[in-house]
Amino acid sequence: GFKIGERFLKIIFDNALKQKVTEIYVTIFDKRPEQERLIALLEEWGFRLHGIKSTKNGDEKVYVKDFDRNTPVNIDLPKLTYPFISKESNVFIVPIYQAYHTELLPDSYLRTESPKDFVENEPHRNALSKVYISRSIERNLKSGDRIIFYRTGDPGNAIHTGVVTTVGIVESVITDIKDEATFLALCRKRSVFSDEELKKHWNYNKYSRPFIVNFLYAFSYPKRPNLKWLNENGVIPNILDMPRGFRKINQQDFINIANYSFKQ
Repeated sequence: GFKIGERFLKIIFDNALKQKVTEIYVTIFDKRPEQERLIALLEEWGFRLHGIKSTKNGDEKVYVKDFDRNTPVNIDLPKLTYPFISKESNVFIVPIYQAYHTELLPDSYLRTESPKDFVENEPHRNALSKVYISRSIERNLKSGDRIIFYRTGDPGNAIHTGVVTTVGIVESVITDIKDEATFLALCRKRSVFSDEELKKHWNYNKYSRPFIVNFLYAFSYPKRPNLKWLNENGVIPNILDMPRGFRKINQQDFINIANYSFKQ
């Protein structure tokens, strides 16, 4: 119930990227219910049955995940080719308040924050598949699109302290949520909010119910461009017109941010 399996997968994928491997494999028996649940999780994230390995304890299954960067990204089912992202998908920037940022995206902690403050087992921290709750006017997101998360800055100094930190991959968007109970069920354990806080979100305005974006936590930028940089480089041309919800940006903006963040 704490999404530990997804957290382990994130560690595996991060190390596979660092080691520049082209394949990940795991051997596993399917004799017990917990092993069958693990196999289901592996298949959900792109592992496929490769073959059977005979051992003295019986036949062991071998599951393989293709990790070749040249493999086409599955836009419709991005988990299957996670953590790779599509260059053809749309890109959106969206703000996230400081109070929720590192709680939802713990790998994206700032230098002013301590990772020791985010080590407790909370399902929304461990989950790779997370929920973002929004009332944005822009709702035209679809599976495979990229989300850039902008952590809001300190009052009076946002131009220097507001920073881009994280990239996510849209898994699905749910706008036609029928009632409060459904909303809670969809968000529980994958958002930063308690049930009581979720109820407040749902009932804040009965004429404008929130919608949810299910997204995959892809990666954190090692060097974070601040609002000043975003303004000077045309990503947010007018700092008085900050996005309050999702705002579409272009592919070149995405490339420019990546070049700035990953340059040595």
